[in-house]
Amino acid sequence: MLGFAATRTQVATYLFGVALFSISFLVFLNSSISFVVTQRIGQAHHVGDAVGTLGFADELVALVACPVWGLLSDRVGVRSVAVIGYTIVGVSLWVFMAAKNVYPQLLLARLLFSLGATATATMVTAILPTMTVVPSGKPVQDPRTPRGRQNGASHALAPSISSELTITPARFQSSSPSRDSNTAGVADKDMAASTSHLAGLVGIFTGCGALVALLLFLPLPTRFGAGGAEPAAAVADAFYVVGTIAIFVALGCFFGLRRLPGEDEKGWGRLVHTNHKPSESGSARPRSLSYPRLFWESIRLGYQSPTIGLGYVGGFVARASSVAISLFIPLFTNTYFLSTGQCRAADPSDPADIKHSCPQAYKLAAMLTGISQLVALLCAPIFGHLSARYPKYNLPLILAAAAGVAGYAAFGSVASPDPKGKDGSGGIFAIVALLGISQIGAIVCSLALLGRGINNDDSSTSRLHNVEERMPSNGHPSAGATPPRSPTLTPTSEEAPLLGANHSRNRPSPDPTSHTHLKGSIAGTYSLLGGFGILLLTKAGGALFDSSGPGAPFYMMAAFNALLLFVSAAVAIKDAYISVKRDGRET
Repeated sequence: MLGFAATRTQVATYLFGVALFSISFLVFLNSSISFVVTQRIGQAHHVGDAVGTLGFADELVALVACPVWGLLSDRVGVRSVAVIGYTIVGVSLWVFMAAKNVYPQLLLARLLFSLGATATATMVTAILPTMTVVPSGKPVQDPRTPRGRQNGASHALAPSISSELTITPARFQSSSPSRDSNTAGVADKDMAASTSHLAGLVGIFTGCGALVALLLFLPLPTRFGAGGAEPAAAVADAFYVVGTIAIFVALGCFFGLRRLPGEDEKGWGRLVHTNHKPSESGSARPRSLSYPRLFWESIRLGYQSPTIGLGYVGGFVARASSVAISLFIPLFTNTYFLSTGQCRAADPSDPADIKHSCPQAYKLAAMLTGISQLVALLCAPIFGHLSARYPKYNLPLILAAAAGVAGYAAFGSVASPDPKGKDGSGGIFAIVALLGISQIGAIVCSLALLGRGINNDDSSTSRLHNVEERMPSNGHPSAGATPPRSPTLTPTSEEAPLLGANHSRNRPSPDPTSHTHLKGSIAGTYSLLGGFGILLLTKAGGALFDSSGPGAPFYMMAAFNALLLFVSAAVAIKDAYISVKRDGRET
């Protein structure tokens, strides 16, 4: 049973709205942009160059926009950014149909679309912690307690004053914060499991989002054309319909993501203000940081928190892996068929793509990438379950990175991607399956790591720090140690409860090291590093493809996964050392 801090409506809106459609509109545009150039604008030459330039400009905008949207969401809220993002996507798809030339009109439309798409993609990461993370300062019910407490007040009988005068080590330990830590540990474990399982669901819904684009959005021009519409009009009708769907998704996010946990203090009033008033309860609120400070804090946490830092590295590898599968597998396959003379080279003056110039290569590339993505889709819930079941030492991420090292190194060394070819074998299917496992494992595990790191619910370092605070240097409480201060037993008035509302013996105190106020900035940095991974592999991998051979980009991806494997192992070794040290202090 998954435990969410958000309501069912909020969780459903997040999965069926934000996660599902964040990739759908991007896949639709990338697959249909060439038809806009040829059918709407009528350009028959240099189509590939125009499409490549538009895609490159999209990634450049994404590098800047991702962290900006993340920073903005920490002020105005993730709901507002998601609504704005999908609204921009819808409007930009309509603007595409008003373009009369590639430069500057189509380029400006693509840049506008990139602004909206980066907002929605960043919010996939930023909203996830709000689904499972209990906001700081809110009561967390002890799952072992048969009766819940109202308003955080405990009505358990307090020990008498005379019984507290005699302190023994056993009594000191029974009344010490260790009981609270045990309760917090149960809640943290459940929260970490929910975060990991939800990350697995996000992986499933993003994969299904690509299927929505392929099965529903992309066939629209053909269906409109079958109804008698001209090719240019059919493309325009498809863009108008998909743009309208984006607007409806924005409306769904507007109503479905209201009152998200931890978002009640955010709003447009905090867009420029760096300070705000105390809450109604009188508790101190964290001061709003300036935008440069928010970005710097998200970068610093990557070095300070092993969990968040490892999530960053995982996101970098995951995004690069998506390009390796969708771009370089078809390119590798096409090059092989051209080099063996099994198909003709495309005519640069002909807008026909690989589907017409080399249909054998297109079919094989579609099959290989399809198998990889199908395996990824099937493995998404598996990695979500593994991340929840075995979060210690990040074993699922290590497994995904190892699969990436083996799969990419093997694909780069194959002589033929064609299993029916002279040098081919059926082992190519196992290799692309490893690529899918590596990709989805890095996506799901990195999202789960960020979710847990933002809430700081699995920090071995903080637990060790808590133990050191409770225990003297000799590891045992002394007989003369000062016991925890008991709450005042005398009420201030007749209407006041006997025990104050702040008294809760078994309720864990909110984690002061939680980073929920930075979740948007962290999500923006995560997307920024992912975009950098895409650009690096696209440009450097493409150059190596031409100079060193078709296998070079895959060896490059194997090196990326080896880096992820090394960092994961280093963090696991550090966690093991801290765990041993903590156990020694507790005993």
